[in-house]
Amino acid sequence: MSLEEIATILDKIMEESFEIDPSLLKPEASLVEDLELDSLDAVDLIVAIEKKFGVRVNEEDARSLRTLGDIYHSIEKYVEISDAC
Repeated sequence: MSLEEIATILDKIMEESFEIDPSLLKPEASLVEDLELDSLDAVDLIVAIEKKFGVRVNEEDARSLRTLGDIYHSIEKYVEISDAC
């Protein structure tokens, strides 16, 4: 799965689940400052990612995610590992 495909899927999750304006969905967008996600939203987002991409995000990685781009690249890494298994 390409990074562009991952971004498209994740952006759709952000729009539908968190009602975020698509114009705000840029790789450099901060999850807290720009997208205004709180800690409960972050948990919901991780659950949505795990379900949609069939991966398991560990807690340390989840805590390090600050921007939408961080999430794109993290998912890419998890999908590559999953595909290799």
